[in-house]
Formats: sequence, structure tokens, C-alpha cells
Amino acid sequence: MKYNLITLAGAILFMPFVAFSQTQFTGWAAAFNTFKIDTRFSLHFDAQLRSTDQWEQVQTVLFRPGLNYHLNKKIILTTGYAYVKNKRVIDGVSGHSPEHRIWQQFLFMHPVNLGAAAHRRKGSLSHRVRLEQRFIAKSYVHDHGITHSGHAYANRLRYFVRNITPVVPWSAPGTGAFVALQNEVFVNIGDASSVNGKFFDQNRAYIAAGYRFSTRFDAEIGYMNQYINGKDRAFTNNHILQVASYVRL
Repeated sequence: MKYNLITLAGAILFMPFVAFSQTQFTGWAAAFNTFKIDTRFSLHFDAQLRSTDQWEQVQTVLFRPGLNYHLNKKIILTTGYAYVKNKRVIDGVSGHSPEHRIWQQFLFMHPVNLGAAAHRRKGSLSHRVRLEQRFIAKSYVHDHGITHSGHAYANRLRYFVRNITPVVPWSAPGTGAFVALQNEVFVNIGDASSVNGKFFDQNRAYIAAGYRFSTRFDAEIGYMNQYINGKDRAFTNNHILQVASYVRL
């Protein structure tokens, strides 16, 4: 009886921490594209599809166009717009809720020297800081469906770092297999009451294997761990299989 009471007490104490955790297994498909206009300007466009848990259906559709200004060979400044369509369930009713974003970005890229004997095996490192102004639809149930009225506003800052390392010295200029490692941290700025109410929003850690077919095209497949900080004690640990392409024209 004594040990049963101890077990019950332990379960009650830890319940608040366990009950709010969620683990998901999802799939993401992404296409990142850059289209050169002239020596200074280019167009950015990426599109993504993200699944619900267990790959049952599409959870998120994202379109993100932008205008790049190439300050020099290492620094790119970007401003753009993003449309995000998220699947939501409110009081048992399923539907979609839109989010509109305006974003500004600073990207700094530089090579990584892997040693004098491997001059053709140089890797690259990218640092990206992105500021987002988010207009999140206020959604509710009406006539057995989800509708929207107005938007909640939130600011978010993201820091992203990505390293690409060739597996072996690339045989042609910029072609061959590579390994990509990246991490991105998201934090809310200012009033976060319309999102999770906290400074820390999420973290995305990623490892991938890819192939650079030419200086204009990469493809990769990898694993991402997404930790999402929810309201109160809630959090989500999302295990993601991602397939991505990178086009530079």
C-alpha cells in the first residue's frame, strides 16, 4: 500500500510535465529558388508543403517571395512577403487558417577552409538573420466551419546557420556529394500574447545528405528535429523527414 501511494504521488507530481508534451512524425517538401535579375538584384522564392502527424494529410502550405540585393559576394539583403496556410482543428471542427508575413533578412556567406591539401573540398558557412512581422488570422467556428475575423500581430526574430561540406573533393567546379548541417532559433519580440506568450518560440536542428549537380542546382534529403515551445508548459517535439531542392538561375 505504501509503495502504491508513493507511485501515485509521483504520477500526480509529474503529470503536468508529461500531459502537455506531444511527439509528431511529419514530412516536409521544400523548393528554394533564386533568379538573377542583374549584378545587384535577384528574386527569391521558396515554396513548402508540410504534413500532419504520421503523414496523413497536408498541414501547412507556404509561399515566400522576396527581392534580394547583393551588397557583395558574401552579403545579401532581402525583403519579402510570405503566405502561410495552416490546417487547424477548433472544437472538433477542421479547417484552414491563414497567416501573412512581411520579412526582412540579412545573409552572410563565406567559405570554410578544410586544409591546404583539400583546396577543392572547401565547405561553406551561411549565417542568416530574419525579422518577421506576422499577421495571424483570428479563427473561430461558424456554421460548422472555420472562419476568420481580423488578425493578431506578432514580431519574430530568427537566426539560422548552415554548413555545407563536400564528402570528397568536387570533381567539377562546385559539383558532387555533400553533407549539410544547420540550426535555426526562433524568438518572439515584444508582445507575444497572440502566440505562445513566451520569448523562446522554437528551434530547428537539421542534418542532410545532398548532391550538387551543378553550380545551379542542389538536392538533399535529411532529418530535422523541431522543438516548439507552446503555451503554459506545452511543447511539441516534431521529427521531420525533409526533401529539398535549391535552384540558382
